[in-house]
Amino acid sequence: MRFNVAHAAQIACDRKMQTSESIRSPDAVAEIDTLITEHGLDLSQKLQAHRLATFPPNARKTLRPFNLSEVAKLLGVTPGYLRNLSLEGKGPSPAATPSGRRSYTAEQMLDLRRYLDDNRRSGRRYIPHRSGSEHLQIIAVANFKGGSGKTTTAAHLAQHLALSAYRVLAIDLDPQASMSALHGFQPELDVGPNETIYGAIRYDDQRRPLRELIKPTNFPGLDIVPGNIELMEFEYDTPLVLSRKKDGSAGGGHQAADGLFFSRLDKVLGDVADQYDVVVIDCPPQLGYLTMSALCAATALLITVHPQMLDVMSMCQFLLMLGDVLSHLKTAGGNMRYDWIRYLITRYEAADGPQTDMVAFIRSRFGRHVLTNPMLKSVAIADASLTKQTIYEVDRRQFTPATYDRAIEALDGVNGEIEALIRKTWGRA
Repeated sequence: MRFNVAHAAQIACDRKMQTSESIRSPDAVAEIDTLITEHGLDLSQKLQAHRLATFPPNARKTLRPFNLSEVAKLLGVTPGYLRNLSLEGKGPSPAATPSGRRSYTAEQMLDLRRYLDDNRRSGRRYIPHRSGSEHLQIIAVANFKGGSGKTTTAAHLAQHLALSAYRVLAIDLDPQASMSALHGFQPELDVGPNETIYGAIRYDDQRRPLRELIKPTNFPGLDIVPGNIELMEFEYDTPLVLSRKKDGSAGGGHQAADGLFFSRLDKVLGDVADQYDVVVIDCPPQLGYLTMSALCAATALLITVHPQMLDVMSMCQFLLMLGDVLSHLKTAGGNMRYDWIRYLITRYEAADGPQTDMVAFIRSRFGRHVLTNPMLKSVAIADASLTKQTIYEVDRRQFTPATYDRAIEALDGVNGEIEALIRKTWGRA
């Protein structure tokens, strides 16, 4: 069964006209497919109206300016140094309020980094692009269980790296497409047929080059391949192709010509590798063919875990299944050489005794494979997501300063630790 949102919408509208009397009752089970589709269409329209109201006039996300302290922190210099550069007319000119408060756009921050790189007196690099033998870092963010903070982690990591001047590609591999929504792409409206990563890894002659599927985001240096329900096609197609190949019947030719299913994502990423430093993949909350493809393409694995007993029990099953799957993929020729594997504690509440005990238990079992910094449960991040934004997009003045600062400190700790792993893999200090 193939999913096409536009086609489904048209069918729903036709059926509504033909059977309007039969679906007036909420208990008309015979028309439940129409009812569900109507609910989806209605919700889609409301979400689009919300986006138009939030991001006028063209419903595309923009990015706020960053104040002098934020820019100084991101660049690793002092606010006074940046202020002097501005007064001397060096580098890009920041916007200034009547009271003298200065701010830079994200694009100006990149210009400022270029200026500092061109005029640096030490070996420090302000533009940290990889070079030479430094290979592309592909980070798969995965978990078997929904609600572990996987998408929030992937989105904030990608944006942090982009703000730090890395060239980043985010890939939304989850059919629910939450990461796409966070970056301003409403899956059923903004992502058309053959515009997800499925378009680049499908088995038929409609396959497209990956570069045609990449879209810019409101963060300079961060591109995305958005997702939607079309990604489920790969989960349906793959077993059919595998069965045809096993039977030797017609239809397996694409598989034989293009390699095994788990190598397809790795292959297409190779076509754009020179354009990026880091790829962040948001995997679906299941161990299907999409996730297996991501695991074989990845050079690093980040597993999110919420420190609650049921979540840890779920992760136990995930790890047992994952180990078995990776073993089979390795035997079949999959690339299982990872630079690093880490567990990230998410939605952590330090004042919660049972959570603290669970974190201690996880650390005792996995040792150095657990990131030192946990991601704290944050009201600021939750509130930002209500408007489909991340904490990096919202202004500090929209929250209680302590609440905002606590969230930023936790994110900087986690993302900074991951950035250090990337740099270590490249052999940098």
